[in-house]
Amino acid sequence: MSKIQVYFMPGLAASSTIFERIDLSSDLFEVHLLEWILPKPKETLVDYAKRMAEKVNDKEAVLIGVSFGGVLVQEMKQFLNPKKVIIISSIRSNTELPKRMKIAKSTKAYKLIPTGLMQDVELLTKYAFGDLLKKKLKLYEKYLHMRNKNYLDWAIEQMVCWQRVKIDATIIHIHGDADEVFPSKNIKKFINVKGGTHMMILNRFRWFNSNLPKIILE
Repeated sequence: MSKIQVYFMPGLAASSTIFERIDLSSDLFEVHLLEWILPKPKETLVDYAKRMAEKVNDKEAVLIGVSFGGVLVQEMKQFLNPKKVIIISSIRSNTELPKRMKIAKSTKAYKLIPTGLMQDVELLTKYAFGDLLKKKLKLYEKYLHMRNKNYLDWAIEQMVCWQRVKIDATIIHIHGDADEVFPSKNIKKFINVKGGTHMMILNRFRWFNSNLPKIILE
């Protein structure tokens, strides 16, 4: 029996190292880790998704995306014929965006985010106040590899201004009921990870290692 090809897409600005604790049986699955690439000037999310889809060698592979990566794999779907599309800590349409993001879209407040600061996380860590903030910044330093300002400005705008209104019922949605970025109260239908936060791909990896294989195979 041939192995199921599984492609993982990380969240906004994150590298594929966020999947380092995910362990899928090599007897059943062949795992491929996708990375963010720089967008072209004024590139639409659909055009970007088309370029990313070209990196998927098996058009019938399983696509798995986290957060904004979940949005991206949904847009990649139209250029492939995936066996399944699974999103984690994400949304299936712009109707599921939290109120603050909808306001940010209408007021264009997202354009005021100082994304340039992300380019020097080491400096931010040096001047951070409190152990918790320093710990968070250390996590950012480890997992957020795409710190290019043009990418960050583009990605934030694409996330906040995502145009999809109709939910694709075939998308499998895994979500934590303690997600602070996309609160579960706004999500219509999902596989609930009790106590799961937006970072659960990192700190609830045991749940994924136990449940993800059967979700893929069902």
